[in-house]
Amino acid sequence: MYAFLNKLSIKVCFIVMSLKGGGLTLTTKFMSSGEDYRSASVILVGVPMDFTSSFKPGSRFAPQKIRHVSVGLEEYSVYLDKSLKDVRFYDSGDLDIPFGNVDESLCIISKAAKEILDDSKTPFFIGGEHLISVPVIKSVYDKYGDDLIVIQFDAHADLRSDYLGCPNSHASAVRRLTDFMQGKRIFQFGIRSGTKEEFDYARENTNLFKFDVFQPLKSVLADLKGYPVYVTLDIDVVDPAFANGTGTPEPGGISSNEMLQTVGLLKELNIVGFDIVEVSPPYDISDRTALLAAKIIREVLMIL
Repeated sequence: MYAFLNKLSIKVCFIVMSLKGGGLTLTTKFMSSGEDYRSASVILVGVPMDFTSSFKPGSRFAPQKIRHVSVGLEEYSVYLDKSLKDVRFYDSGDLDIPFGNVDESLCIISKAAKEILDDSKTPFFIGGEHLISVPVIKSVYDKYGDDLIVIQFDAHADLRSDYLGCPNSHASAVRRLTDFMQGKRIFQFGIRSGTKEEFDYARENTNLFKFDVFQPLKSVLADLKGYPVYVTLDIDVVDPAFANGTGTPEPGGISSNEMLQTVGLLKELNIVGFDIVEVSPPYDISDRTALLAAKIIREVLMIL
């Protein structure tokens, strides 16, 4: 039912799946997206979901906003001396998920990720809230097993066992990863918010680096080489002075420049999946948060 990446006719598939009420909704594509799924090595998928947002909802609007503002950027990266025109990627639109139905939405996300991986392509998901990362990472884990390493860039630890009694929450996204993978395979950078219990848990079960991002990642880079690595980037790792369009802004974060420098370090690693989450356009009339997200996506696509 959710074979939305049918290689026979992507455009027809968009229309048919939309009519069926499952699959994808066609939107403006990210700049320089290819027209053919089959020839692409990286597949972009938007997930307009913010059902468990604990403070300010609105990240459901991020995938389309990020695509919209991407045309304001150059296709050429001065950081990498590369052009997006030379990257084989395909923007497949947004998943059509049932509003308010968390479990079914997670199931749809999982099937989408699995199909991309089964086709030997790299999944690149645009949220949406951070909970959307869990089914994607689970699908990647099912392919790579215990060798998989997860890198998290975030202001929040996201290690609560539950939030207000709900285990499937964006506040519990990283804790849910430990349901199926070893916590010591998780590296958390930029963390500056959480409960005492979360930090106690991290001390025993994950690799958590508080406040900074670039130098901590650089210090462990050699240990991560040679392994399949999935990266999940919550935009609130960046200080709200640079990225105020997010649902749970947390003062004291890194600059947008440090974030872009950190992304450059990822070219040293074997990145097998990526997502960027928690951009919330309604709180940023300047669009600078969406623009930062689009620039990060551009850089990562070139690295992949």
